[in-house]
Amino acid sequence: MKVDTAYKFAPTPPARQSARPAESGGEQVKLSGAADKVGASEVPVDKGRIAEIKAAIAEGRFRINPEAIADSLIRTAQEMIDVQRRI
Repeated sequence: MKVDTAYKFAPTPPARQSARPAESGGEQVKLSGAADKVGASEVPVDKGRIAEIKAAIAEGRFRINPEAIADSLIRTAQEMIDVQRRI
């Protein structure tokens, strides 16, 4: 598959507003504390898995699969091209 080098990335869409006031019926909606965390910048991290990977790298046991990496890069590039074509 040939990747077009003239590809231009799609512009980043504007950020969505996280809360909107009720528009009809005068009803109010209250979200739980968990809903507030959904938009937070904090990403769940599996520290145990990170330690496992670090140990494997340090001990020379960590194997890299270049075919899987290449497949993923090609798939991501194709998705980006598809998005650009829809715009």
